[in-house]
Amino acid sequence: MRILIAEDETIIRLDLRDLLERSGHEVVAEARDGEEAVSLAREHDPELAIMDVRMPKLDGIEAAKSILAERPIPIVMLTAYGQEELVARAVEAGVFGYLVKPFREQDLVPAIATARARFEELSALREEAESLGEALAARKGIERAKGLLMQKEGLSEADAFARLRKASQVSGKPLKVIADAVVATLDPS
Repeated sequence: MRILIAEDETIIRLDLRDLLERSGHEVVAEARDGEEAVSLAREHDPELAIMDVRMPKLDGIEAAKSILAERPIPIVMLTAYGQEELVARAVEAGVFGYLVKPFREQDLVPAIATARARFEELSALREEAESLGEALAARKGIERAKGLLMQKEGLSEADAFARLRKASQVSGKPLKVIADAVVATLDPS
């Protein structure tokens, strides 16, 4: 996995790199502050980021917000501070993991795997919700077109739907497109 490290302490950053590479990951970029992390995330397109909470210029949580706003990726926060306020801010920002220093390889590797799995689950749920939303919108449009055909043409519900379906088949266009055209023609308001 391609990983961005954002950590202002050089020794910790080098330890992280070593642990990650020994675990089979590729470190694509290393940032020393939050602003650099945001810039490197744009430039290197990592699959995951590990970020310290307290960094110069822009703290890790604000940097995470910026990165996630541009391109969602799983982010694991590292900190020497286990304060509830920081954890709450990190969760609100949308990070997927939180480790308190000092950490060990036995802590880091599962945190990465868990963050990646949660991110993939959330992505799948978002796609499903979007698909369901599109299906619902299409269904509403088709129902509206049927209602207009029933009202304006005196058709039964079955006949109105049959007319929409036949127009879709003849034209080779999706039923939603035909329904939208009928609504635009019969009820242009």
